[in-house]
Amino acid sequence: MDDRVIRAALDRHWAASDASDFEMEHQIYREDAVLDYPQLGERINGRRKIESSRAAQPNRKRFTVRRITGTGDLWVTEYVLTYDGRPSYTVSIMEFLDGKVARETQYFGNPFEPGPSRAQWVERIS
Repeated sequence: MDDRVIRAALDRHWAASDASDFEMEHQIYREDAVLDYPQLGERINGRRKIESSRAAQPNRKRFTVRRITGTGDLWVTEYVLTYDGRPSYTVSIMEFLDGKVARETQYFGNPFEPGPSRAQWVERIS
């Protein structure tokens, strides 16, 4: 599948995620898609279960995509997922099969204060 087609599908997916348009958000997934959350030790099997689990979350969510990179069947999105005003820096790795996501793995990193030993070499970013 053409990389431009997948990139456009990813753009629609993340825009729908930010708008809480669950039906549109999950059109990118195969019916038998698998979603892994390694930090939670969880796996969700199937598009319907993935969609239902996300729709059931009580948090108010916002998605800010920082970058999307990939080619062929492997794509990575770096974004900030903000739950109820608290940011979580997130990486989503999506593997495509026949133009749809067959497997996704999401990693979350919460912000933390850096150690003072690095202060002279770094600048703060947001």
